[in-house]
Amino acid sequence: MVKTLRLNRDRVLRAAVDLADSIGLEQLSMRRLATELDVVPMALYKHVANKDELLDGMVDVVVGDIDPPAGPGADWKPAVRQRILSARRTMLRHPWASRAIEKRQAPTTVVLAYMNSVIGMLRAGGMSAALTHHAMHALGSRILGFTQELFTADSSAPPPDMTLFPHVLEMAVTAAHETGSVVGAGCDDQFEFEFALDLLLDGLERLHQQNWTPHH
Repeated sequence: MVKTLRLNRDRVLRAAVDLADSIGLEQLSMRRLATELDVVPMALYKHVANKDELLDGMVDVVVGDIDPPAGPGADWKPAVRQRILSARRTMLRHPWASRAIEKRQAPTTVVLAYMNSVIGMLRAGGMSAALTHHAMHALGSRILGFTQELFTADSSAPPPDMTLFPHVLEMAVTAAHETGSVVGAGCDDQFEFEFALDLLLDGLERLHQQNWTPHH
């Protein structure tokens, strides 16, 4: 006789994450998840009140899988960089997660704990509260390993005549190529992410060394 795994909140959430990885967030439903777990849909509501709570829990599972922060005494700059790049690796494993995070009305305690760890690394490095505040705004969603791009590719739209936009065309031609880029045709997503991250961290380091203040 095969022993049936007991249904609990963690099993529900991890199954939902796996299902979203497989079919996408848009196709995820309580009924589809129940089928995946071989239970009736009502059984799920003992562990998550509704779809929104399910999504919150899924975000928590993903963010909880980000590598832990560096230990006390670590240099803030490489520590923050490593933490953010770990977040990016996690988001790349779960392509739907960034959209789910953007749709949340408020951060969960797991997301807040992650943000708190990043703030703590900046403050432990001697950065002022004011500069840290502005740093968090400058880094934005990059802190969680993703960025919002200006445009999303639409394969149904006819391509414009790029010869009318020579500067844009020049950038597209000279860029490194990557299939399926979310940044734009011809762009290497990972390189662009790290390039911008390093620019931000270098700038923050310089301001910190200059004892920057909001009125400086």
